Amino acid sequence: MTKPGFLSSPDNYVSFFNDLKQRIRQAQVKAALAVNQELLLLYWQIGKEILERQQAEKWGSKIIDRLAKDLKYEFPDMNGFSRSNLKYMRLFAQSYAENQISQAPLGEIPWYHNIALLEKLKNAEERLWYAQKTIENGWSRNVLVMQIESDLYRRQGGAVTNFAYTLPQPQSDLAQNLIKDPYNFDFLTLKEGAQERELERALVDHIRDFLLELGVGFAFLGSQYPIQVDGKDYRLDLLFYHVQLRCYIVIDLKMTEFEPEFTGKMNFYVSAVDDLLRHPYDQPTIGLILCKSKSKTTAEYALRNLNTPIGVSTHRLPKQLKDSLPSIEQLEIELEAIISEIDRDKSPSVLEDSQLALDSSKQDENSP
Repeated sequence: MTKPGFLSSPDNYVSFFNDLKQRIRQAQVKAALAVNQELLLLYWQIGKEILERQQAEKWGSKIIDRLAKDLKYEFPDMNGFSRSNLKYMRLFAQSYAENQISQAPLGEIPWYHNIALLEKLKNAEERLWYAQKTIENGWSRNVLVMQIESDLYRRQGGAVTNFAYTLPQPQSDLAQNLIKDPYNFDFLTLKEGAQERELERALVDHIRDFLLELGVGFAFLGSQYPIQVDGKDYRLDLLFYHVQLRCYIVIDLKMTEFEPEFTGKMNFYVSAVDDLLRHPYDQPTIGLILCKSKSKTTAEYALRNLNTPIGVSTHRLPKQLKDSLPSIEQLEIELEAIISEIDRDKSPSVLEDSQLALDSSKQDENSP
């Protein structure tokens, strides 16, 4: 089938057509935003009316039940007038002024995103911050809830860095706000006493979750990334490129508390990446040391006189639960100890009770 307009395309038609496509798509986005803002404004006004009527007419909570039924009857094809949604509208009106609804960021996120903010957060400043991040990162409602529950608001920009005097403005501020402290790795399952390589492999196996925790803009380039200096091979734990910062980011993983000598190794890695991988249009490479814990003062001293941009942050791993019940082997060892005591005390009744306990444990273990 011939493509429309293929046989009669004048000069510059393609650029003309592409420009029209861009304008149409922009108009579609603006229309969708306008519809969303109108819906939010309607919900705010309904909530405001309910509040005012309940206060002026002394209506109780039953009025919401009746209103939900009447609106559903009158507008059977419209969703959004359930009892619970009407209560959210009332809370929506309690929480914001009317002019906030028609402005970014609240007016640019869907209703159910706004409900999540109302449910999860009491502080108005935090709500607006998460709403803005939702717009910037394109978060779904589930991702927004996850970021709230992981306390991203307080973790963002909390790492110890030397970016203020090793990176130019505004790169330094952007990089500082990019780094979190701590990083939440609750999506991993690690054995107790896991080492750095096990953590690294687990993060690579869960790279989508890891990238979500790192934040928007990270492109994963590899683990144990090889570089060669003076004929000797070295490997970077994790290497990323950040598309907004326009720079490489080297991550070094540690399962111990931060030690000052870690910065020397990272300084070497960052310098090598700058010389071997960085292109002329790239910004300076950034190093990030992720430790189990850190002393802020120690980290600040370790970074103070370095000329390469490095940050020190911590990671939070899920708690590893130990088995609360003893194994059969442990029971047998304890039984042998009891038998030894019995042999000394000549108390056969205790021996019989202990043997019964062991037999019962083995039976329980073998039962389906």
